[in-house]
Amino acid sequence: MTSQPASPPAALAAILRGVERGVFPAPDLSVTVIPAPFERDTCVIGLTAHIVVAADVDPAWVHRQLPPGDLSAPLNPPFLEALSKLTGRAVNAIDAMLLAPALTDAAERAELTAGLTELTDHDHPRVRRAWQYRDNVRVYVDADGGLVLTGYGLAGRLECALEVPESSRGKGHGRRLAKTARALAPTDSHVWAQVTPGNAASFRAFLAAGYLPVGSEALLTAMT
Repeated sequence: MTSQPASPPAALAAILRGVERGVFPAPDLSVTVIPAPFERDTCVIGLTAHIVVAADVDPAWVHRQLPPGDLSAPLNPPFLEALSKLTGRAVNAIDAMLLAPALTDAAERAELTAGLTELTDHDHPRVRRAWQYRDNVRVYVDADGGLVLTGYGLAGRLECALEVPESSRGKGHGRRLAKTARALAPTDSHVWAQVTPGNAASFRAFLAAGYLPVGSEALLTAMT
């Protein structure tokens, strides 16, 4: 199971914790500019009729780049490129944000996690990538070779990712792994997943496992 890291700076964390409770920023066509909670966590988040830019930049600069009321502009290439140049970072991806509460039924949690083996080999490509963006990463493999990992990422939120072997695709394996992430989470928490919208199979798996779309995000990562 995954343990909570130290509390991150408050602004973005408070917004994301609010989303977990079903409380979103006002849908007022505005752009909120706040500091990045950690050095790795510069991002642009799109919510319903509201944008959040978490970056160590002058809010006035942000607003000068954006046509008033145009909430597509902050997640479009011109603004993201300008933000990348200003911060010296690169856009990692533009993903849908999906969210689900942890499972609380003890029997269901036990059934889903039975047979998992924790993977301690951090040389796995998916594991190496996870540690670049998350803390306290835990990785598990099931009997069919599926991989599910959890860790604390953007502003301390609990995130998951999964990998389905090619031989198991189209058989509901992804849906089970996505639900297993909910069983691995502390019972009083929520689990986030970031999914490229074009990855329809992954998107369907998470939806079938009880995750709901809550917004979109572009994470800007340090250039190497």
